[in-house]
Parts: sequence; C-alpha cells; structure tokens
Amino acid sequence: MPAAKGGLEAIAPYGYAWAVTPSDSADLSSETRAIYVGGAGAVACQMYDAATNKLASVTFAAVPVGTTLEIKTSRVLSTGTTATNLVALA
Repeated sequence: MPAAKGGLEAIAPYGYAWAVTPSDSADLSSETRAIYVGGAGAVACQMYDAATNKLASVTFAAVPVGTTLEIKTSRVLSTGTTATNLVALA
C-alpha cells in the first residue's frame, strides 16, 4: 500500500491497519502514517531526517494507552519498545 503523498491524502482517514511486530532488523510491510498504542510504554522507531538524508532512532517514552502517534516510520525497533498491542495505520 503506498504511503500518503501529501495534500488531501495527508488528512484522509486511515485506509489500512496491521499489527506491528517490533524488530531491530526488519522493516514494516509499508510505511506508516501513525501507530496506535494499545498498551502503555515506550515506542522506539527509526525516522528519516531529510536534512541529513539519514535514519535516526527515536524513542517516544511513557506513551499512554490509547494514544495514536502521528508518525511516519518504516521500522519499529524491538530494542527500547515496551509498549504492546501496536497497530500501524496507513
């Protein structure tokens, strides 16, 4: 499923969702527009920095149950992720 390009697609409802299995080596099947957190904890992921043209590892700490992290990522890391029941939204 292609990622949203911007414009109206960026504000459209999510059209696809799948369970996330965190991994330090494998990318998700598609880039996300957001991640729903079903069980509180930290979410570690890789995010692209256009200024440096590199991936950066970022950890969102103490994410409460029911939070939707509006982030574009292609990998949720197992190292550092303690949140559970993660659902990718695209």
